[in-house]
Amino acid sequence: YEDDDVVVVDKPVGVAAHASVGWTGPTVLGSLRDRGVHITSYGAAGREGIVSRLDVGTSGLMLVCKSDLAYTEMRRQFAEHEVKKTYHALVQGGLKENKATIEAPIGRAKVSDFRFCVTPAGKPAVTHWDVLERFGHEATLVSVNLETGRTHQIRVHMSSIGHPLVGDFVYGPKKCPFPNLEGQTLHAMVLGFVHPVTKEYLEFTAPLPQYFEKLQKKLI
Repeated sequence: YEDDDVVVVDKPVGVAAHASVGWTGPTVLGSLRDRGVHITSYGAAGREGIVSRLDVGTSGLMLVCKSDLAYTEMRRQFAEHEVKKTYHALVQGGLKENKATIEAPIGRAKVSDFRFCVTPAGKPAVTHWDVLERFGHEATLVSVNLETGRTHQIRVHMSSIGHPLVGDFVYGPKKCPFPNLEGQTLHAMVLGFVHPVTKEYLEFTAPLPQYFEKLQKKLI
């Protein structure tokens, strides 16, 4: 979706939100600019227009702001938790409950610059999850809604309760029980927000990537 103020993209696995040290692959911002899409200059250097990010290994919907007004308003909406963000995730093992909320602060892990962990010194983080489908003791498909948007929040929170994402080699086991995955099984499925200019509520849905769907079918 694209208009004069915002653009919504369905980011595939293997594409970063923006350029960063050590990353030489494609980025959302680079791809948009290559297409001639104007992006606001608001935002940190190299991250202009981005009000929320997805990991390289996470697929799904991402919003980039084209106008200064849109950036200011959408930053407010994300900060005030007014944006609807629903993810689908396949986690290892069988979750005992059908739904729950994880409320645990997240901060940087001392062991690594790019890892995060649950820590009393971290920032508040709230994750709500609901079971969509169970695959015996092997895995569970869940729908996840975020109140906050901490870096690696879903990955850290699910790992903290003993159910890391399938294919997540940072917060899960180094050996994935389902080999040859193209990425971790985390997809930003739904994104809903009030348009910063028209004030119309917009909601978008992105289908699961093929590798995610194929794995689900194998587990059935």
